[in-house]
Amino acid sequence: MTIEIFADSCCDLSPEQIKQFNIHIIPLGVFIAEKSYMDSVDITTPQIFNIVKETGNLPKTSAPSLAMFVNAFKPYQEGIYISISSKLSASFQNGLMAARSLAPADIRVIDSLNLSTGIGLLVLKAAELRDAGKNLSEIESEINNMTSKVNTSFVIDTLDYLYLGGRCTSMEHVMGSLLKIHPVIEVHHDGTLGIKGKVGGSRKKALEALLLDFKKKLPDIDLHRVFVTHAFCLEDANYLRDELLKLAPIEEVCLSTSNATISSHCGPNCIGILFITK
Repeated sequence: MTIEIFADSCCDLSPEQIKQFNIHIIPLGVFIAEKSYMDSVDITTPQIFNIVKETGNLPKTSAPSLAMFVNAFKPYQEGIYISISSKLSASFQNGLMAARSLAPADIRVIDSLNLSTGIGLLVLKAAELRDAGKNLSEIESEINNMTSKVNTSFVIDTLDYLYLGGRCTSMEHVMGSLLKIHPVIEVHHDGTLGIKGKVGGSRKKALEALLLDFKKKLPDIDLHRVFVTHAFCLEDANYLRDELLKLAPIEEVCLSTSNATISSHCGPNCIGILFITK
């Protein structure tokens, strides 16, 4: 019996990866300009940015409904759903209720305690374990043990989205913009978000801060796969990939663009390096 792997659209995996590893994606909802959309189904990140620029209003996002999870899980007898952090979305709880309602089908639900390709790293690992012949309980155990080993940090390029979303004051917005402050956001191991630091000066300096953090942790990093995830700043993403490959013999550096849900909160040109430690 095939073990199916499910993730929500926050995992930010590429269409090629989703197809290659046979991942089922369940989209989150996006509400903007008085219209509702499904992430990566009928709205894209560039469209989100254009609407925000035109209206000055941020999107609101919502977890997939219980019915959406039931419809996704129902055709299968065995599977694992790896959700966005339960501290950031109701996706985990909705997925859990759906899985329980479908017993005796065995759908396991794992809280990634992460976002974006921090989830994606766990999803691809689960698929690789499945393809290596591991059973459902073995995959669940290994992924649960890995959640605290995922390192996720992003540089925010503009404070506009934090300001519009009420996450910084007008004074912080003005001063940060004048001083060219680039906040570095990280995902804590309890699944919450926090400010890891603030880099002043050029965009290049902010990128170097991400590389420095990677270099410091290099002895403990699993070099099988590293993600560079970005909100449509491909030149910077290529730069980080090339620099990472100079630092270490990484088997695969994956470039990924953030989907509409993540981009609704981080804004344009956000970029991060995501990896797993040993």
